[in-house]
Amino acid sequence: MPIYEYECKACGHRLEKLQKLSAEPLTDCPACAASALSRLVSAAGFRLAGGGWYETDFKSGAKKNLAGDGGGATSDGKTSKMDGAAV
Repeated sequence: MPIYEYECKACGHRLEKLQKLSAEPLTDCPACAASALSRLVSAAGFRLAGGGWYETDFKSGAKKNLAGDGGGATSDGKTSKMDGAAV
């Protein structure tokens, strides 16, 4: 379930709410009780960067392409070594 950010246009109160994707947006401000809440657009709370589980999991045999291992599949399906030789 995503966390949505809201801001009240009447009093400026900001809040975060964990809601289902199918849930209706909140409208009533908990601080001033006005029906002036609007959902804000914000960045995701996580980022997949660098080497990690998503790079190696669910792959088997020659399909594993570990970062920095020196060998990997090229676009034509052949493996290459990073030793300075032309591919």
